[in-house]
Amino acid sequence: MQGMLSNRSMPASTVIPVIAYANLNEAIVWLTAAFGFRLRVRIGDHRGQLLVPPDGHIVLGAVDDGSAISPARVMVRVSDARSHAAHAIASGAKMISAPQDYPYGERQYTVEDFAGHRWTFSESIGDIDPAEWGGTVV
Repeated sequence: MQGMLSNRSMPASTVIPVIAYANLNEAIVWLTAAFGFRLRVRIGDHRGQLLVPPDGHIVLGAVDDGSAISPARVMVRVSDARSHAAHAIASGAKMISAPQDYPYGERQYTVEDFAGHRWTFSESIGDIDPAEWGGTVV
């Protein structure tokens, strides 16, 4: 059933980030346009669940009580980091680090959204043994 929608109020993902935005409507419109996410369900004016293709989920929470919103950092897997970055920048994302290839087999870039949250998008470009780049598998 993974990747399929059901009538459950929460998606079946094991881990679901919750990211706060002062304006939930603006967040839904911006994130779906800039990053290609899709709205799964809207819950009143305080929550939204987004699908992160192909099988991920993010919950957006409205914060309208005057409390501070701490910037979040989220990593999302994509199939083509360069084209994804071009689209995100054209949609208004602020480039923090351009797509770059790393010795651990990932091509990544980082942008900041309109609310100051940082998003790193990662494309696997190689199956590199962690011992080759200083990692340790436990």
